[in-house]
Amino acid sequence: MYSVEWQSEDYLMHTFWFIDKIRPEEIDSIISAEIPDPSTDQLLFDIVTTNMIHGPCGTLNSSSPCMADGKCTKNFPKDFTNDTVTNVDGYPIYRRRNPENGGQSFIKNIINTDIDIDNRWVVPYSPLLSKTYNAHINVEFCSSVKSIKYICKYVHKGSDMAVFRVENTNVNAPPVNKNDEITLYQIGRYISPMKLLGVSLVFQFMNGISSCSVSHPS
Repeated sequence: MYSVEWQSEDYLMHTFWFIDKIRPEEIDSIISAEIPDPSTDQLLFDIVTTNMIHGPCGTLNSSSPCMADGKCTKNFPKDFTNDTVTNVDGYPIYRRRNPENGGQSFIKNIINTDIDIDNRWVVPYSPLLSKTYNAHINVEFCSSVKSIKYICKYVHKGSDMAVFRVENTNVNAPPVNKNDEITLYQIGRYISPMKLLGVSLVFQFMNGISSCSVSHPS
């Protein structure tokens, strides 16, 4: 089951996929929070170091937009960890190895200062999506039961609506009673240009599996 959301500005806000019985080691094959090894995948290394590095912030850059009351609102930098674990609160802890345990790092210039960036600053991403679109695409694993509730609510919430009015621009047209707001304004379904393109190309924006009962002859 999945749903695809669109913002009114035409940008794809986010997508949500429901995957059954995924294990922590399988998460690593889909989501990564580590800097790729440039000796094995230079393209992915360039994409991640350009698009998927948070900040840096904190003491390294106190003027970063994510800072509030002296702390990063996105909780960076993260802690080093050798293995991905799923947490009880629904938020996983992704594998982020330090350089001593095989993690990668690189030098980034921030405000004319060279800073050593390691895996603590990597925004979780999908190697497949990053190499496909070469853009900032944050991918997260959501294991809370609220995720299922959310996707079901979104599938059934209905279409986006817009209030609009139609005017006759002919100068010889009879005057319109502007006090009659009921006649002036209408409400209808709003479809952004990008979503309309997707509908025209017969893309699926939501999907589910339908079950049916089967009776045995006996």
